[in-house]
Amino acid sequence: MIPTAINRHDEQLELQVVWPDGLDVRIAYREVRLACHCAHCVDEWTGKALLDPDSVPADVAVRRMELKGNYAVKIAWTDGHDTGLYTWTRMASITRPVD
Repeated sequence: MIPTAINRHDEQLELQVVWPDGLDVRIAYREVRLACHCAHCVDEWTGKALLDPDSVPADVAVRRMELKGNYAVKIAWTDGHDTGLYTWTRMASITRPVD
């Protein structure tokens, strides 16, 4: 499932994700940043978290976002991190309630 919209709300430090079924979710930037699954944040072999949550500022924000094909969004963060891709599957796991 591909989101129909992804919007920045910088004043509230929130990302809005709208899904085709009408689910409209706003999630704190910091929560999205902490959910990064790139090789810098999660060990590729063990799945162990490498990112220390205390190293991510409470006011971390999106510096820029860009779509990557039809499968992901790449987010560059104000804490300097910019290597993570959030696939639509990953974004759904962050923003959609578990059934």
